This record gives sequence, structure tokens and C-alpha cells, in this order.
Amino acid sequence: MSYSLKSTGYLIEINDLETSTFQDFMESNYANSRKIIVVDENTNEYCLEYLLTSFDFLREAEVILIPEGESSKVLDLCAQIWDTWTDYKIDRKDVVINLGGGIVSDIGGFTASIYKRGIDFINIPTSLLAMVDASVGGKTGVDLGKYKNQLGLFVDPKAVYIDPAFLQTLPVGEVYNGFAEMLKHGLIVNAKHWVDLSTLKEVEKELTIEHIYASLSIKNGIVLEDPFEGGLRKKLNFGHTIGHALEGHFVKKDPISHGYAVALGILAESFISFKKNFITLSELNEIERVLLSNYESIDLSNENVHEIYQLMLNDKKNEQQKILCVLLIGIGQSVINQEISELEILESLEYLNRLYQQDQKSID
Repeated sequence: MSYSLKSTGYLIEINDLETSTFQDFMESNYANSRKIIVVDENTNEYCLEYLLTSFDFLREAEVILIPEGESSKVLDLCAQIWDTWTDYKIDRKDVVINLGGGIVSDIGGFTASIYKRGIDFINIPTSLLAMVDASVGGKTGVDLGKYKNQLGLFVDPKAVYIDPAFLQTLPVGEVYNGFAEMLKHGLIVNAKHWVDLSTLKEVEKELTIEHIYASLSIKNGIVLEDPFEGGLRKKLNFGHTIGHALEGHFVKKDPISHGYAVALGILAESFISFKKNFITLSELNEIERVLLSNYESIDLSNENVHEIYQLMLNDKKNEQQKILCVLLIGIGQSVINQEISELEILESLEYLNRLYQQDQKSID
């Protein structure tokens, strides 16, 4: 079964890559262009050979290999890529193919959009996170120290080709990395999607292409209405204000994945929603039940929670030195631009730690 969506000027296709429109698209638009494929260590090992052997026009492609992990999302690496492209004499008519997860599409899209004032790029996401979130919507970016995606651009890919077969190359943890974003989609605008996902007992076995399409349709619909995040699109940041701060705090210590950080952020920001009387206790309990059945709680007892708060002061969503957040006003409903105080943030981090302590007691 195949699906396709029109986004802001480009096609998103969910299909087996070999029977998709990928080859026709490349031959129609880039027959005489040089191809550059950006991969990380994982997609270099598990995905690249399939791409090269399936499509003759890619056999002479230049391959750019980047290190896996969030720590590679830095300007130093981008500069190395630009130097390499300059050595290869890549020009503005050439095309970049990002084969990988969210980090590959972030770095590949960012470097392509900057190089010689922009060359075309195509995303072929290989992780669930990239399929339902990072590869679509036109956001590219790299980190600045501990601060997530502080440098970046809104630049659309020329096409996105999603082949669910790539999910079979993933470890189980990577499926849950993307599942957090899918749960977020349901919580912010679509209660039915939340219910459909919350009933899955073993996500890695029960998740279907229909679930992926539903989640992708939610994000794409929001992006179509608000491509540059002037209003509605801000809802997609739910879970990310506190989630990004946690991810940045642990990046040099014991890194946590983006999806895990978002799951924790969803819990914390749902708690703030409850404390502000935006959602009921039963709604908070339901969110806890679903999130904690899929993600471990986190021990913050030995962490300086004030340092985590400080990271939020530089969140790119802030305005007039106020920390702004997306909060729930019910399951399937949310509101943007909600100011949250230092006290509310610290209480939400204490709440996360209480969940961890409760988990430990139940284990003991």
C-alpha cells in the first residue's frame, strides 16, 4: 500500500522505494546533476548498499559519512562537509540525498541550503522519528553548544520518500524514539490518533503504515497552514521546551535520545497543564499511564535542576525574555504561547523525579 501527500511545494510519498516515483523524479530533474548522499555510520552500514544497488544512477554518487549521534550536529562538522564539496567541485545544479534519521536530515538539509546559497536536497528518512517528524516541514539546523537547533533555516526539500522497510534496520529503542513524536501529534490536535496509539501493547510489533501516515498527515496539515511557525505550527513544540533542556543537560554526561527527552517533556508539560487547571487529574493520569508504559522515568535527584532551567532561558521559542510553552487544554487540544515560571518548571522537574521514585518503589 502506498500513500502520498502534497506539502509546501513538494511531494511526500510513502511507498516501497523501488516502485515509488523516486527514479522518475531523479531522472526528470537531476539527470545531469552530480549526486551527493549524506549518511551516518548506521545508514552507511545498513541502508546505503540497498540504495546504490537498486538505482544505477546513484552508483557514481559521492558519499558523505558523518558520525552518528547528536554531538555531530555542530558547525565544525558542517564546515568539513562544505570543504569536501568544494574539493569535489559540487555546483548549484547538483543534488544532495539525505539517507538517515533526523540528525542526517538536519545536517544534510542545513549544509545544502547554505552551500553556494543553496543546492537542492531530497530526504529519504530511515528512522521513525525522521519519517513522522524531522524529514518533513522544512526545518533544518544544528546545535550551538548545549542549545538544540539554535542555528538553522526553514528550507523545503524537493521531495521526501518514505520506505517503511527501513524501519526493519532499527533497534527497538529507535522505534520508541519516533513514537514519542507520534503521541505528541495526538495530544495536541487529534484525540482519535492518541487513542489509536495508546492502545498499542507492543509498539515495535503493532505499529502500521496507517499509523505512520496518520501522524505524518497531522504534521503536514499543520505545516501547510503555518509553514514558518507564526502561530498554529508552534503546537508541534509541545514537550520540547523542557524536553530540549533535558536533552541539552545530559548531552555531555549520559546522552538521552531526542524521543526519550520529548516523552519526558510531554509528562512535565502535561503536569504544568494540570497545575494551571487546563487539564483534569484523570487526563494527566491517562497521559502518565501511556507514557510510562513506553518510556522509563528519569532520576533527577543528583542533577542541578537550576542548570536545566537555565537552558530554557535560551530556548528559541522565547519572546521578550519570557519562557513560552505549549500546554494542553484537554487530550487532543492545546494552546500556544503560554508563559511558564521558574517555579512551575522546577515543580515539573520535581514531578518527573517523583515518578522515578515511585517506579523504584514498585520495583523494590
